[in-house]
Amino acid sequence: MAKTKTIFFCQNCGAQYAKWQGQCTSCKEWNTIAEEVVQKASKNDWKAPSTSTKERRVSKPLKISEIDTSHEARYNTDDSELNRVLGGGLVPGSLTLLGGEPGIGKSTLLLQISLKLPYKTLYVSGEESQKQIKMRAERIHSKTDNCLILTETKTQNIFRQIEATEPDIVIIDSIQTLHSDYIESSAGSISQIRECTTELIKFAKETATPVILIGHITKDGNIAGPKILEHMVDTVLQFEGDRNHVYRILRALKNRFGSTSELGIYEMLGSGLREVTNPSEILISKKEEELSGTAIAATVEGMRPLMIEIQALVSTAVYGTPQRSATGYNLKRLNMLLAVLEKRAGFRLGAKDVFLNITGGISVDDPAIDLAVVAAILSSNEDIPIAKDFCFAAEVGLAGEIRPITKVEQRIQEAEKLGFSTIFVSKYNKISNPDSGINIQLVGKIEDVVEYLFG
Repeated sequence: MAKTKTIFFCQNCGAQYAKWQGQCTSCKEWNTIAEEVVQKASKNDWKAPSTSTKERRVSKPLKISEIDTSHEARYNTDDSELNRVLGGGLVPGSLTLLGGEPGIGKSTLLLQISLKLPYKTLYVSGEESQKQIKMRAERIHSKTDNCLILTETKTQNIFRQIEATEPDIVIIDSIQTLHSDYIESSAGSISQIRECTTELIKFAKETATPVILIGHITKDGNIAGPKILEHMVDTVLQFEGDRNHVYRILRALKNRFGSTSELGIYEMLGSGLREVTNPSEILISKKEEELSGTAIAATVEGMRPLMIEIQALVSTAVYGTPQRSATGYNLKRLNMLLAVLEKRAGFRLGAKDVFLNITGGISVDDPAIDLAVVAAILSSNEDIPIAKDFCFAAEVGLAGEIRPITKVEQRIQEAEKLGFSTIFVSKYNKISNPDSGINIQLVGKIEDVVEYLFG
């Protein structure tokens, strides 16, 4: 009979203990430690088939001068947005974790990609039946017949099918539904997630097969399971967006093979997800009349410049305490900018409600949109609209000074390409080509902007 062992795991952070206790000493949470039974059995490690064209990697120590730094070939996903976020495509032998809200489009995105790939792809689903996946595939309009659908949750059976089919790419939907015979606990538990991920990592590294995992998230927005799961994988992607909006944002929270500052934008349609190649046009409202409280900011996500619309509403406070609300923007930074306007520019906003919104349902933390936020607030307060062909790209300091920003040339080029006539930037920015087709208005403090816009 196999020897069994009882271990207590923290369901919040994954720390393990020999006995139960009320508080986890690692994450300081109470009543999160649960008992799990771990069966100690001899593992029959998966074996690569002898007829396989893939070679098992054997590691040996090398001098640092002997290591080849040439660019390793990547799998092209036929999706420019996903390729950008990944850093150029899927790396052979990598493990990618994709997380997001329920119903945001994680399964749709990966199924859509697997149906377009020229490589043999094994799509393993533990949540839907093959008929359900077939119905979704018909809605997406598949372009290839290289996608194999498998509905299975036991890792041993999955590896048997992998040996039989020899896929180029493996997609798991989702890691919380898998379970291994080597662990006596329910699927989704700390020990099962860690064991299944370890087996998939071993398979990916030994066969140079990229594996993509879909991960559930908790109510706090974190990926469900132990935090060590995010440390084990090579890349962590976050698929986010408001379910009431049609646009979805793909971000890289961790990437061992590229930058984590890149951004991919999709539009959710009835036929699947559409890549948005020019996000500036969808993030700016198409309106004929000029309205107060609206300003356009030039921001940069990774290497991609974006033009976003910022809306502000300033009104007299009905109740005793004025309200401060921000959607898609840091509320603490909004309070800081309001204090700067009160102290440095003389605007009495302490007794007024201020509401701020970034259109399109996206969140931006670039300090370069500070000046656009200030302009939108002042426009709403004075009820004077800002010209539609004006945009802003500068940070505001606590002394009311307009501070320089990075990648200012890219922001100016994007504004010029989209037809803006004037862009406000800090006079302390060094601009290599000041004689461009757009008027570059250099400002040094908030008073200069107020005088130019509102007289």
